[in-house]
Amino acid sequence: MTPAVNMHFVGGILLVAGTTIGAGMLALPVITSFGGFLPSVLIFLFCWLIMLCSAFFFLDVNLSVKGEPNFISMVSKTLGEKGKGISWILYLLLMYSLLAAYISASAPLFGKAFFALTGKNIPEAFARFCLPLVFASFLYLGIRGIDFINRLLMLGLIVSYFLLVGFIPCHIEIPLLAHSDFSASLISIPIVLTAFGYHIIIPSLSTYLHHDKKMLKKVILWGSLIPIVVYLVWQVIVLGTVPQDLLSKAWLSGLPASQPLSEVVQKAYISKMALFFSFFAIATSFLGVALSLSDFLKDGLNIKKSWEGRLTAFCLTFIPPLVFLTTFQRGFYIALQYAGIIVALLLGILPCLMAWKLKTIPFYKKPIAKLLIVVVVLIYIAIIALDFLEKNGALRGFLDSYLVK
Repeated sequence: MTPAVNMHFVGGILLVAGTTIGAGMLALPVITSFGGFLPSVLIFLFCWLIMLCSAFFFLDVNLSVKGEPNFISMVSKTLGEKGKGISWILYLLLMYSLLAAYISASAPLFGKAFFALTGKNIPEAFARFCLPLVFASFLYLGIRGIDFINRLLMLGLIVSYFLLVGFIPCHIEIPLLAHSDFSASLISIPIVLTAFGYHIIIPSLSTYLHHDKKMLKKVILWGSLIPIVVYLVWQVIVLGTVPQDLLSKAWLSGLPASQPLSEVVQKAYISKMALFFSFFAIATSFLGVALSLSDFLKDGLNIKKSWEGRLTAFCLTFIPPLVFLTTFQRGFYIALQYAGIIVALLLGILPCLMAWKLKTIPFYKKPIAKLLIVVVVLIYIAIIALDFLEKNGALRGFLDSYLVK
């Protein structure tokens, strides 16, 4: 590789990793705590592998469509107008679900910050508005404003993560990591699947790497492996430090993993690092999703680039998730679980269906390719069914012994 190509290769890996790692980290140790560390490792590897398969299908479709196609145009050219309409709906639902999750998780952090500064509590309903209000000006300025603040937030996220990784291991208790309950771990699969939803960046990545298929596959492979390492280190830290009963309380209350972690490790500097890590993880993910959704709405609805148009896009971006959060107390986890279903449909099943339609790539004409696509689709259908069972209470019995009344 030439130096320029090598930099693009590394940059592509970081783009995939950065898109994957986000605020979902705050939910993962809590939702996987019921099953324990070993089952969570197997679930992470399983979800990584199945999402990697659909990502490669997605990439092949992208490279087979002429021009610089985005997700919607890819679906339109392979599955027609009906597929385009379905993908529109799923895309909006996914973005709104993620925004709802991030806003919900940020409310306790703003509440604590306000109390630390003033000694007074603020209503939780008001705290939910803080994240959109604080970053409204950056979203209003567009990509330049977002890029500036996102660099600062990413620096804070990296620093706070490595500080936690460096200071907390001495508090880890090995017996806590020995807990294992595979039946109770089933509930975590849809949320873990959401943690590997990097597919939407593939069209931009393809352009960035000049449609080099071999390099793109390596970038997606290595870029998706980095988050596994980051996630599993975080799993060891939280599951090895926080007792199960506190993680169960966090799940029931819809709190992120940093909350019980700061309670157990009763050292002021570690508590502050955990809070900073939570804030940076939520804020960086929130900014990316909010900008993507706002731009998507502007393009899809032909909203003018005037101040009225920007205000309209802003309202359409934030009002739906805020309305959702006024209805559900456990908004963080509910939103992520709904996101799990949508990810399975949008980033799992749709890429498989698009790949099935490919005629220009010889591999997809072979029976083994058709069989692989069918197997992957069936796995995604099983994950969706699992999520519906959980929502209807069919899996609740697996958790009864862990839930604190």
